[in-house]
Amino acid sequence: MDRALVDDLVAANRTLARLGVLDAFGHISVRDPRDPHRYLISRSIAPESVTASDILRLDLDSQPVDPKDEGKLLYRERFIHGEIFKVRPDVNAVVHSHSPTVVPFTVTHAKLRPLLHNAGFLGLGVPLFEIRKHAGDGTDLMILTPNLGKDLAQKLGKDAAVILMRGHGDSVVGPSLPNAVFRAYYTEINARQQLQAITIGGPINFMTRAESLTSNDAMLRASARPWALWRKRALAER
Repeated sequence: MDRALVDDLVAANRTLARLGVLDAFGHISVRDPRDPHRYLISRSIAPESVTASDILRLDLDSQPVDPKDEGKLLYRERFIHGEIFKVRPDVNAVVHSHSPTVVPFTVTHAKLRPLLHNAGFLGLGVPLFEIRKHAGDGTDLMILTPNLGKDLAQKLGKDAAVILMRGHGDSVVGPSLPNAVFRAYYTEINARQQLQAITIGGPINFMTRAESLTSNDAMLRASARPWALWRKRALAER
């Protein structure tokens, strides 16, 4: 595995844990640039504790590629990643979290919409995955099978960067690992600010579709700045 990419994935896990998007749960993946039918993800461990030795390589069926990794404990919801990578060739990184301020938007009539320019990607659409429609009542709301992962990926669609998961959290995708980390963080920040705007009252002046698209294009470039800072901080702690 590419050591720089492994270090990036370690930094991504630690960064989103420090920023409060991930806690003891959640996971991040990145597509292997040498083989688009493989992706890198940590073994099942708290994100803040991830080190280079924890990184595994899985196929798009979310099974270990290397014999030495067989028997290691894997994230139970890893199918989120593999199934999204299968249907979205534009996606090279996925973040699944229980982002705390986002969860209320998965269970109420309030729609998560972009009001912060850093979160213009929300204007690409924010579908909601209702697991009852796919697995009936009585689940633990988790994506524990390839079929559920496939259903989630189909609901995400061809353009959206974020999919909400009712009573669970969200999954965020991006064309690169730095951008997916950026989007995961600013999904949480936009949710906080939208909640604050709701409490103030009055109609909220959300971004238009055109503003969202322009802002998203700008942030695809600008996300390199916070990523450089976050990565440096995360890897300095080793």
